[in-house]
Parts: sequence; C-alpha cells; structure tokens
Amino acid sequence: MLLKFTKMHGAGNDFVVLDGVRQSLHLTPEQLRLLADRHFGVGCDQILLVERSQNPEVDFRYRIFNADGGEVEQCGNGARCFVRYVHDHKLTTKREIMVETKSGLISPRLADDGRVTVNMGAPVFDPARIPFISDTDAPVQPLMVGNTLVEISAVSMGNPHAVQVVDNIETAPVGTQGPLIEQHSRFPKRVNAGFMQILDRSHVRLRVFERGSGETLSCGSGACAAVVAGIRRGLLDETVHVSTRGGTLSISWAGGAAPVSMTGPAISVFEGEIII
Repeated sequence: MLLKFTKMHGAGNDFVVLDGVRQSLHLTPEQLRLLADRHFGVGCDQILLVERSQNPEVDFRYRIFNADGGEVEQCGNGARCFVRYVHDHKLTTKREIMVETKSGLISPRLADDGRVTVNMGAPVFDPARIPFISDTDAPVQPLMVGNTLVEISAVSMGNPHAVQVVDNIETAPVGTQGPLIEQHSRFPKRVNAGFMQILDRSHVRLRVFERGSGETLSCGSGACAAVVAGIRRGLLDETVHVSTRGGTLSISWAGGAAPVSMTGPAISVFEGEIII
C-alpha cells in the first residue's frame, strides 16, 4: 500500500499525520510500528489519524497511536499539529475547530502567527477515572518505584500522568524511573511519567517519559498535567511557561473545574510517500 503522510512536530514532539478523510485507512499495529520506526520507517513519537466525526456538530475525529502501535486517548502537542494540518490541507477554513478524541472533545484554535491554543478540558483527579489505584485524590501521593519511595501527583488530562518535582531535570532519573513508573501496577492503563523542575512560580522545566514512546522532546498533555499539579500544590501561579527540550509551551489553569489552556507551535516539516 502506498501511503501519503505529513511529518510535523510541536516543540520537538514529532508526528506522522495521515489523512483519513479523503481515504479510508485501517492500519495494523505492525504497520503503525513500521511508520514510527526511525530506522526502517518515517520515524515519530506518535501517528495522528485525521477522520470525519460521526457527530454533525463536531468537525473532525482525532486518533492517536504511540510508537508501539497502541492507541491512546490524548496528545496535546498533536492536537496543535492537527488543527494546523486540516487548515493547511484545506480540509476546513475554520481557525477554531471542534475535535472528537477518545477521551472527549477539544477545541484547538490556529492564530495568525501559526501558534495554536488548545482548550484541553478540565483536569481529572478522581483516582478511578485517571485510573490510579488509591483511596484518596490528595495532591501529593507516595509511590514506591523499585526500592525508592517518591512523591507524585496523579492527574488525567484525557490521559494519565504521574508528576514529580525534582531539583534538576538534567540529573533526574528519567531513564531509570520513567519505565518503572510507566508500567507501575497502581496505574492499570500505564502512565506518562513527568519530572518537573520549578524555576519560579511562572516558569518550570519538564521532561516526560511517555507511554509507548519513551522520553520525548516535549509532551503537551504532560506540560498541562505538570502545571496543574504544581498549582494544586501551591507552587505555581495561574499561567506558567513550560520549557521542554524541544521548545516552550504556555499553560494556564484557573483551578477547580476550569479547563486547561495550552499554547505553542505547530510546524510542518515535510510531506512524503511510503510503501507499507
């Protein structure tokens, strides 16, 4: 099968984007893994599939597949690339669209300068909905990782996150603790492991070990989860700049049931074809 694709990235978190509107695509996990493979395929952190929604009040359906071929609920950096893609490929003329995801509706908006703001919805702290095995939704919770007891904040931004505050992200145990947290038995659907260094109340640094992809240069939902966790703990202000290895995102949350807003870049890198 000859497959046309667009390579994109949001702050270094890179994607292969596929048009499922003009063609019907049903890729196997093996084919998805081949696309994501950086040696034998195109190479990416996630594969994004653009489809029409069955709901007439919603513009598109947005499906996300990790590099391991598994489908996941949400990807913030991908959401920004999604609206840039449908606009650039003339699938819509709207600057703001309503998009159906596996975890609910989001509404990304493309600005004239090319940056994209996404309403990511309200964060979820109920352990059963994250899901996280715990009898409390306290902002800070102990988690035994190997032989080390760490403190994490569990939150869902449409997908599960475990955020811990570290002194320095350059020396944080992302490569060792990240896989153990991702597969931790208290997270039945696995989890994204975030490591946040607080510079001041409006600026943090962040690294994220993502489910099914490993450490990525940036994670949009992870940035949202980290800021929400920091605000709940009284460590951060309402609007925070999140510096990742791939770029900077701006995250805002007013607390409570208010939605989280994320603003950042969405870049098209190249287009191509691959036989799979």
